[in-house]
Amino acid sequence: MTFNSRTAPVPITGATAAVLPTTHRPDSITVKGFKISTQKLPILKADPIETMTKNLGIAPPEMIFGDNFVSIEHEKSGWSINFNAFDALDRVDKTGESMLKVAHSKEWQKSRETTHEGIKDVIKPFDWSYSTDYKGTVISTRDRDFEQTPTPIPIELLKRPDPILFFDDVILYEDELADNGITMLSCKVRVMPGRLLLLSRFFMRLDNVLFRLRDTRIYIDFEGSDVIREYQSKECDYETVRQKLASARDDIPAIMRDPNRLSELLPLVDRRLERVALGE
Repeated sequence: MTFNSRTAPVPITGATAAVLPTTHRPDSITVKGFKISTQKLPILKADPIETMTKNLGIAPPEMIFGDNFVSIEHEKSGWSINFNAFDALDRVDKTGESMLKVAHSKEWQKSRETTHEGIKDVIKPFDWSYSTDYKGTVISTRDRDFEQTPTPIPIELLKRPDPILFFDDVILYEDELADNGITMLSCKVRVMPGRLLLLSRFFMRLDNVLFRLRDTRIYIDFEGSDVIREYQSKECDYETVRQKLASARDDIPAIMRDPNRLSELLPLVDRRLERVALGE
């Protein structure tokens, strides 16, 4: 096992507008053939945002961290998965068919036209909540891809008090939806001697309308080189959640901002389990 915070940059696979600074190197750790890397840089400036907008075909969120990423590479097989803002936003509905058709959308459109005055021509109807079902960008040189599996992530193993060798929490994008809520995509990774767990979480709260959570978990057993990916989607209308919390003595506004607490309340609408064996 080696730890190195000055290893060579891991390329972002999406057609991101940003250019990785040559003076910055991602934080990285290698455990039993798996290299885990993260990078956190400031939000993009005007020129990269304009380029990203043209490449995506939609206006990006208010806070777009186009240079940030989390990457996991299995060096022996050439398989890797990474999480970055461009590829996540590329999964947002660009047709407008799933756009939340509420009064707030007009306010959002006005705010976006003000923010991106020079690129109005590429702004078109789309899901302005930036909801994405992004599960990571997979690269495989040997056609190793995820397949459905009944095997769940072994939660009991993750509850063990194992030492944490590496941890990071990376924000990919965030938007306050014209002051009508919040939408955010983030990625956390925790590396232990025998395994790792990554959580990519999309969280959206549209005030008086809807709560939405979409979680992608990546679990890797280093010894067997098995990768399990679990995707869960949860959502519920705002009023139903408010009523559930009405009798609670807790700080209700605080809970409504806490995706961890909301995850216990929101009903499950979709769940998928997949596996790829890199040691075979």
